[in-house]
Amino acid sequence: LLIGLFQILALIPARMGSSRFPGKPMAKIHDKPMIGHVYDNVRRCELIHKTVVATCDEEIAGYIRSINGHAVMTSSSHERASDRCAEALKYIEQEDNIRYDIVVMVQGDEPMTHPDMISEAVTPMLHDSKIIVTNLLGEIKSKDEFEDRNCIKVVCDLDSNALCFSREPIPTRNFGNVSMNKQVCIIPFKRDFLLEYTKLKPTPLEISESVDMMRILEHGKKVKMVPTKFKTYPVDTKEDLLRVEKLIRNIKNNE
Repeated sequence: LLIGLFQILALIPARMGSSRFPGKPMAKIHDKPMIGHVYDNVRRCELIHKTVVATCDEEIAGYIRSINGHAVMTSSSHERASDRCAEALKYIEQEDNIRYDIVVMVQGDEPMTHPDMISEAVTPMLHDSKIIVTNLLGEIKSKDEFEDRNCIKVVCDLDSNALCFSREPIPTRNFGNVSMNKQVCIIPFKRDFLLEYTKLKPTPLEISESVDMMRILEHGKKVKMVPTKFKTYPVDTKEDLLRVEKLIRNIKNNE
């Protein structure tokens, strides 16, 4: 019943100029560009009223439109995906003459996104008006992943709010039975807070870690972490692409 009270928009930020893997969104996984996998998976979530790709690259926008999807062109100057999504939100609301309540940012390098992961991330927000932003929380299963700088580690307080995000291995492995967790980049924002985010001054740890969420923590606000039951891996490198391609094939074979 609560779902009907909220207008929910999904935004997928994507750009060709990744320093680690140029052209990444259009890299093929089983003969389909990665951004196509993300778009199709997000669109299957029943909570979402509209799914849009936010990009500064005509190649990405053209592909999304070729599959009858919706793409919005944004500035090429954005350093943060959250800022890109805020710009896209303004265009979409003006275009559709609608005011959304929740904006779900799903990174364009998360081709293993399952529609139910979006439901997991959004649900706490539907029940608690004080939550302004959530992130999915995944388990780190290997030493290699724990030490990989492309894996964003996160530690939480006792109420499941993030204390810190880092590319470095945190927490220390020699500290009792503390679990090692990672950020999974499915990130619902309250609509007004996403727009407020763009007005917050960029912060030292946000810049040094290159993690959007640190701007929120450094300004003294809370990020609620929501455990996911799904195992997923983002694509940051060509090696990641091969691993994810294999994992997706195994999932399809077992369906």
